[in-house]
This record gives sequence, C-alpha cells and structure tokens, in this order.
Amino acid sequence: MSSTRVSVPSGDVTIIGDRFGDPADPPILFLHGGGQTRHSWANSARRLAEAGWSTLTVDLRGHGESGWSRGGEYGLNRFAADITAVAQWLPEPPVLVGASLGGNAALSALGDNAELARALVLVDVSPFIQSSGRDRVRAFMAANAETGFASLEEAGDAVAEYQPHRKRPKNLDGLRKNLRERDGRWYWHWDPAFITGLGSDAVQRDRILDPVHLGAAAASLRVPTLLIRGGESDVISAEDSARFLHVVPHAEFASVGGAHHMVAGDDNAVFEDVLADFLDRRVRSRLDLFAAVAD
Repeated sequence: MSSTRVSVPSGDVTIIGDRFGDPADPPILFLHGGGQTRHSWANSARRLAEAGWSTLTVDLRGHGESGWSRGGEYGLNRFAADITAVAQWLPEPPVLVGASLGGNAALSALGDNAELARALVLVDVSPFIQSSGRDRVRAFMAANAETGFASLEEAGDAVAEYQPHRKRPKNLDGLRKNLRERDGRWYWHWDPAFITGLGSDAVQRDRILDPVHLGAAAASLRVPTLLIRGGESDVISAEDSARFLHVVPHAEFASVGGAHHMVAGDDNAVFEDVLADFLDRRVRSRLDLFAAVAD
C-alpha cells in the first residue's frame, strides 16, 4: 500500500507525515519515540489502513524530515502543541498511538484538550517510569549526537550495543532512514539540541518526564485508553503499569512478552494484534453504534 506525504505547520516548524488508506475512514495518528522517525510505524499503519482505518505517521519536531526549532524549543508543551495541530488538521478526532516521547506528548495534549482524540494508546510509557531505563536511552542518544559516525558500520555497532537482544542485520541500508550524511560522516536524523539540552526550553523539556504534570493529565483522561508494555522493558516496570492503572481505572493493559522498550520493533505482529483488537472493541464498535443511531 502506498502513502501520501503530508505537511502540517505548527508554530516554528512544519510537521511531515505519511498518510495511508482512505482519508474518509476513521483516523489514527501514530507518534514515535525520541530518536525515532515516522517510518518505525509504517508496517502498523499499513496493516490498519487495510483494515479500514485512515492512518497517519508523523516525524516529531526535530526528527526525521520535520523542521528543527531554531530556538531549541523541544519542551513537552511544544510537542503537545504539534500533536494538537496535526490532530485538528484531520477531518475528525483521531486515535492517538504514542510510544515513549510520543506517548507522553499525546497524554499531555489530551490533558489540555479532552476532546482532541477518540482514544489513547500508550506504548511502553506512562507518567511513572524507571530512571535507569530513561538514563540508558538518553545516554545512547547523546553519545554521538554531535560527533556522528565514520561509517554506517560504526553506527550499526552502536545500535547493536544498545539493543543486544536484537540480531544485528547484515544489510545496514535500513539505517539510512535514521542517519544523514554530511562532510563524510553520518549523523543521527534528530536535532542535537533535542537531547543535549541546548536552547531556551529547559524547564518544559524537563516536564517531558514529570510524573506530577503527566499524572494529572492521566487522571483527567475520559477516552478509551490502552497501555502496552514490553515484557522485558527497563523503562516501565510492572509496578509502574499498576500505578498508571490505579490513576486511570478505565484503562486496559497488555504486556508483549519478550519485547523491550521498542515494543513494535521487537514483536510487531503481537503488538499489532493487541492494538487492532483494542481499536475494534473500544473505538470501531462505538463508531458503528453512532452510525446506526444516525441512520
């Protein structure tokens, strides 16, 4: 299935995305984690588009092909504002599916506007996480953010060290979507200011992982909500999940056994089955009911 490239202006940047399926179908907006791109959701977006959803994957600000903020504005408020801009650009409220950074930004956006989305799916993230797992992610992203790599092989070595549970691919062409070649070296696609703390938005950036702010947003949720945890995740523990479910008692929970923090990448088939089941039961069934009443 082919996609259509879209662009949505938001504040000081333009958000770039890929749209799959019939635009008249109910929309799902996929939001990647820090350091990822919209391409991490491509398989899931295609499968759900084939099942009758209109899916949109986007690059967050400072990532992929979306714009870099000249003022280094990478705080939670800006990511949430971008999500709001894209969600309101769509013809009707979408389901928000967010991993890691994308999930917390979606949660914050819904906390500010309860009517923004039909449902929320958080993938291995919640207001409550493990600092050790968070620090491991940050360390990986910061390690070569400004110096880059001498070759794709060197970048591949770094990824393999960061994700030892995954088999290192022999063909590294897939890394090209996450790297940019400049002056003979390869650099990650994201703006170094996002991870190194440069710019003027330090206070809001710290709120990206603020359990008080995000916990309040979670407590205000009224839409159908699903938390998906990687069974081997070092970012969100079973106790963190239980705490979230206490704050959001109507939320559902699923654990993808064997998956780590990058749940969709570690076991995409199981992840997609869990997501599709939730969407059919908690979102499509309501849409079908509303349509029947309207007729």
